[in-house]
Amino acid sequence: MIPTLQTAIFLIFYVAIFGASVWALIDLLRRPTAAFRSAGKLTKGKWGAILGASVAVSFMALPYPIGLGFLPFLAIGAAVAAIVYLVDVKPAVAPYSRRRGPRGPQRGGW
Repeated sequence: MIPTLQTAIFLIFYVAIFGASVWALIDLLRRPTAAFRSAGKLTKGKWGAILGASVAVSFMALPYPIGLGFLPFLAIGAAVAAIVYLVDVKPAVAPYSRRRGPRGPQRGGW
């Protein structure tokens, strides 16, 4: 199979959607549960379900040698979920999930 330009562009889009979904899910897992309530967003569990489904769907949409090549039009929904999380939810919960205080052993004291 000789890939055409159109096939290469679609592959780049599907890989980008999968990467954004995985990035959003990893960021979600690093945030504390209370940050979502404090920011007035959906709970961490609900976002976990949304982004978990987004990762699964975007993987299934990847063409056959990489993924399953199954229902590629659903990748649009996965992209929307990842973009909404990364653009709206992540900046809203970031101030509530920063670590405070010094990290590691203290210097200059016992």
